[in-house]
Amino acid sequence: MLFVVILLIGVPAGYIVISAGQSRDSGRDKQARASARGLTAEWPPRVTRRIYEVPITGYSDDVAFYESNGWNTSKLYVQFTTSENGLNLFLDRIGTGPGELDEGRVTITAQEAAEVGWHLGAGQPSASSRALSTVPTDKEDWSGLVRDQPGPRPRLEVTVDRSNPAHPMVYVVSTVKL
Repeated sequence: MLFVVILLIGVPAGYIVISAGQSRDSGRDKQARASARGLTAEWPPRVTRRIYEVPITGYSDDVAFYESNGWNTSKLYVQFTTSENGLNLFLDRIGTGPGELDEGRVTITAQEAAEVGWHLGAGQPSASSRALSTVPTDKEDWSGLVRDQPGPRPRLEVTVDRSNPAHPMVYVVSTVKL
């Protein structure tokens, strides 16, 4: 009888202790993300990708993100390396295609790039782990587009480093106006 009483009290108490620890760890993870001052080398949470409409394609590499929130504007900065097919799929999912990319154009502003430490454009070496060399890139290695969407949907600035055509590096700044 005493054993049953101990089980009836001990099991729920143990569950409460485990739940409290998990809840505390979850809060720490969220706090760490909120206090980040630069790119975090991991995939953005799925809900964040949906809000900012940044559909990173599967099997992407070098994935990193940073989210900044202000009173009127919130931005999600994302980078990833993908394949040529992955780039085409990404562009299709945001409602455009590879023909919309303007060759030689970097659409992410210098101020936005500096926010997360990106060095974009001709004369910069590729940041991709699949870069073919560390030689600075040429103007024709870069292309970009800006996708202004209607209503409350985010504005997408996409810049692509094609110095390795088989594995382009994609940079996205998604801006939501509140």
